Amino acid sequence: MPVYKTLHPNSQTTVKIWKITESYDELFQGVKMKPDSLLRVFGMKSELHRRGFLSVRHLLAAFGYTDFDLYYDENGKPHLKDGKYISITHSFNFSGVIISDSKTGIDIEKNREKVKLIAHKFSNYEFCYLNEDEIDYVKKLTVIWGAKEALYKLYATPGLSFHNHILVIPFDLNEGKTIAWIDYKENKRRFDIYFLEIEDFTCVYTVT
Repeated sequence: MPVYKTLHPNSQTTVKIWKITESYDELFQGVKMKPDSLLRVFGMKSELHRRGFLSVRHLLAAFGYTDFDLYYDENGKPHLKDGKYISITHSFNFSGVIISDSKTGIDIEKNREKVKLIAHKFSNYEFCYLNEDEIDYVKKLTVIWGAKEALYKLYATPGLSFHNHILVIPFDLNEGKTIAWIDYKENKRRFDIYFLEIEDFTCVYTVT
C-alpha cells in the first residue's frame, strides 16, 4: 500500500510509516538496489524480513531517496549521503523511517503479552512506577522498550545498556510523549520521546 502515515514532529523532521500488505514480488518491483543490498535481501530466510527490508526502500522513495543514498557504518547505524540523519525500523507488517536535520531514532513494536517476560532485561528504574495489575501495563512496557530501542539507535555506542544506562520517566499513555535520560560514563543527557499506537503496534521516536 502507499505510505500509511506521515508525521511532522517539527519543521526539520519527518516520519513515514508503511503498512506491509504487499507480497515480496510486489514490493520487489519498482525499487533499485545496490548489489550488496540485493545480496542481503536474497540471503534472508524469512519472507517477513525480506518484505520489511523492501518496504523500507519504498519509504526511502517516498522521501525522494533510493537505496544508493543509504549506507551503514561499522556499528550498523544507517546514514544518508546528503548528511541528513535517518533511523529505520520494521516489525511484522509495519515499517518506519524517520529523517531529520538532527540525530534521531525510531522503533516499532507489536503490543504483546510476552513483553512482560523480558521486561527485566530492559527495565530497571521504571519498575519504581509501573504497576503490573494496571490494564495498560503491556502498552506501557512496550513504550519503554521502544523508547530505549530508539535511543540506542540514536546513540549508537557499544556498551550502552537498556537496563543500566537508559531511564524513561513516568508518563501518561494519553499524552503521547515522555522524557528519557541516557546516563552513560561521563555523559548524561535528556531526550524528548514521542509515541503513538498504530493498530496493535506502538511506534516510538526521538529527535535531539
